[in-house]
Amino acid sequence: MQVFTDIDEVPDGYGPSVVTIGNFDGVHRGHQTVLGRLVRLARADGRTAVAVTFDPHPATVHRPGAAPELLTGLTDRLELMAATGLDAVLVVPYSLDFAAQTPREFVTSYLTGALGARSVVVGHDVRFGRDNAGDLATMVELGGEHGFEVVAIDDEGECLPTADGAGQRWSSSAARALLAEGDVAQAADVLGRRHRVRGTVVHGDARGRELGFPTANLGAIAGMVPANGVYAGWLVRPELGAADAAHPDVRLPAAISIGTNPTFDGVERRVEAYVLDRSDLDLYDEEVVLELVEHLRPTLRFDGVEPLVAQMHDDVARARRILAADVG
Repeated sequence: MQVFTDIDEVPDGYGPSVVTIGNFDGVHRGHQTVLGRLVRLARADGRTAVAVTFDPHPATVHRPGAAPELLTGLTDRLELMAATGLDAVLVVPYSLDFAAQTPREFVTSYLTGALGARSVVVGHDVRFGRDNAGDLATMVELGGEHGFEVVAIDDEGECLPTADGAGQRWSSSAARALLAEGDVAQAADVLGRRHRVRGTVVHGDARGRELGFPTANLGAIAGMVPANGVYAGWLVRPELGAADAAHPDVRLPAAISIGTNPTFDGVERRVEAYVLDRSDLDLYDEEVVLELVEHLRPTLRFDGVEPLVAQMHDDVARARRILAADVG
């Protein structure tokens, strides 16, 4: 999949293409439906399938104090979008200047001007342009003027039951709420995959190694960190996988701790992973991905090291059983 990080990177005469627009945070099942439909339309017409997305998220520009925590960083968002079969993604650097464009300016500069759009796939609730002035009717009108069809679709599927029995659509906000509760298993149902966080392994206080459970501590984390607690999951090594996809250490079972280490009066929230039964790994300065499978227990304060270590042995045993049966 090609990735353009600015409109100026798109080659002259690009297209003809089928284009969609969105933030695609989390690339959940609803997003996958839209992008899958886009790809099928493009293949049927022999056109290029392109998604336009934004970085940073518009909410961080317009409402920096109230912007939602993002489910995925840009690297994972693009990786997940690529898995849908897209030919290209245009990542628009979002700014107040960009947001000041009228709906017409956005369409003529980006969709038809740069990408050569012949079809535009959007949701019925699409909004675009200055002050979100453009809607579906606006897009249809501009399509008539500039020679592209508009295909309006809705995200499909329901994730959570509601009191009226109608169900709730797949959404980033639904996944975010579940992760805030630590319910990574239910969040995986919304996302269509295990939730992941990405970060570089940094030096910690080495307390885990002293206790017999050496951990990889993550810094510079991208992706929403779920509620404090202990989780079963996988530690994935993208750099090693890129060099040797068949290497047995690319995807490793792990017990993952998120929290402040209250037994030791910690105050800094940390994300750390113990790779089960391994003390030989040197992961420092390596970027890794943690895939969270199941919440084991909340973060607890123990009365000393011995009960903590006993609980850690139990956590590892449970994680081992869960991951041995995990096919996600």
